[in-house]
Amino acid sequence: MSFSISGKTAIVTGAANGVGLAIALHFAEQGANVVCADIDEARLIDEFGPNPESSNGGSADEDEARNIRIFAGDLRKKLTIKNLISTTVDAFDRVDILVNASRQVCASDPLDMSDNTIEVLLDQNLMTALRLSQAVAKRMIRQGESLPEDSDAPLGAIINLSSIAATRTQPGLMAFSIAAAALEQMTRALAVALASHRIRVNAISFGSVMSASLRDALRAHDDMRGMIIDGTPLGRIAGANEVAETARFLASEGAGFMTGQILTVDGGRTLVDAVGAPAH
Repeated sequence: MSFSISGKTAIVTGAANGVGLAIALHFAEQGANVVCADIDEARLIDEFGPNPESSNGGSADEDEARNIRIFAGDLRKKLTIKNLISTTVDAFDRVDILVNASRQVCASDPLDMSDNTIEVLLDQNLMTALRLSQAVAKRMIRQGESLPEDSDAPLGAIINLSSIAATRTQPGLMAFSIAAAALEQMTRALAVALASHRIRVNAISFGSVMSASLRDALRAHDDMRGMIIDGTPLGRIAGANEVAETARFLASEGAGFMTGQILTVDGGRTLVDAVGAPAH
């Protein structure tokens, strides 16, 4: 059983920061070709540098050997999705892995009928992932047409990033929780739809992971760190690379008989009560 993704080509969205960035870097370190997609072009360049074709540094051989490309654009737009896939195929000839790591987290008032947060989050966190998954799956299926008719070789893996908020929520996160729950059901439904094409679809549901946004929140709320740690049986906040390693497992042949699964990476947080149990 192999957990290698070396030589595979992956698209990672939300790759300019946080967990998406950690996954993109980890996949590249493991020998995969990675197209790092995000709407924030400046941050992509800061993290990965410019693409080889626009780079003035290094030799042609060094540029040719580079296994990372960046792609900036708004993936809520269908044309941008088409251009992302074209960019990936132009650079690396194929797509083997998709990681939908682009997502937005924000609070909202569940009783404010004029608040459109739920529409925004459903579009960003669910529909963008669905549209991109559909487009990438079609590309994977076309790639499989060149294989012998009796081949049972896998054609690809799709990984969605979800949250434990899909099952454990609070009023201020109602919109985010609904979008996360919908993403998990989409993962299961798409897994069944694509199983006959030998494309696996899974998701990672994670709790508190140290990222730039969480660091900012911890600075703003002195008691938040203690609350998170107290509510997590393993007693710590996860590193982004721990989610990245889970994503690599799901992308590898080691998870070859897994599809439609939601892997929880939360230090045991969903195993305990969110609030103190009554004494009686």
